[in-house]
Amino acid sequence: MRRILLVDDESGFTRLVKLTLEGTGRFEVLEINNARQTLATAKRFQPDLIFLDIVMPEIDGGDVAASLQRDPTLRRIPIVFLTAIVSKNDSAANETVGGFPFLAKPVSLDELIGCIDQHLGPE
Repeated sequence: MRRILLVDDESGFTRLVKLTLEGTGRFEVLEINNARQTLATAKRFQPDLIFLDIVMPEIDGGDVAASLQRDPTLRRIPIVFLTAIVSKNDSAANETVGGFPFLAKPVSLDELIGCIDQHLGPE
């Protein structure tokens, strides 16, 4: 079972994504709504992939991604930004934001699973 860490300050969004992904029976999802907890949570949970919002009140997602990349135990974990600051039309023209792949919100279950499979390979 794939382990997904979902970091977003919107608890309604993270709950919906968690329930949707876990409903497939393929994923264990841990949601956190405080970006400052990301590094410690990722070390404890050891996810296979991290979905990370960019705009959050405490700390910017780009800064969180940079701190994850600096940690030798976490740097190999793929990070995908989930963001509303880039539209789906923009996403067709751009592959990355700040060097990281991204999905534009709102996002469908098929898009999430496709992204996970693209970065981790199908199970």
